[in-house]
Amino acid sequence: MAKHKTSNDDLLMEDELAAAFLGEDEPGEQPTESQQEQGWDEDQNVPGQLAVDVYETAEKLVVKARTAGVNRSDLDVSISDGVLTISGTLSSGDEGEVVQWHMQECYWGEFTRTLALPVPVKEDESEAVLKDGVLTISFIKVKQEQARKIEIR
Repeated sequence: MAKHKTSNDDLLMEDELAAAFLGEDEPGEQPTESQQEQGWDEDQNVPGQLAVDVYETAEKLVVKARTAGVNRSDLDVSISDGVLTISGTLSSGDEGEVVQWHMQECYWGEFTRTLALPVPVKEDESEAVLKDGVLTISFIKVKQEQARKIEIR
């Protein structure tokens, strides 16, 4: 990922995005002023935000997401009117055994990501592959007609 200079406002936004991905706040931690202004409740269960990469090749639009540890049966991918939604559940598998947490930095639970695709695609000609913890969704791009010159009389 490219590093770039950020302002304090950008850093606050990045912290808020990280908090949204991690879901709940640390125990005993109070919501930030920004969260309080937006009506966030510290007990509110917010699903994690899935990070994605979106790029084009000559013929396709490709969306990739790291989904390591997510079972294929726990993933749901859908598209409607150019809007892609990826959702699922990431389970650590040992929730019932835990007596006391000493550190919990990994996100476990539901996640979702909805994004408008940047180019028109053939929605019925898509492919989703889960391999080595990476979900890759490929769409065939719709070829756009070249603009035609209209003669003025």
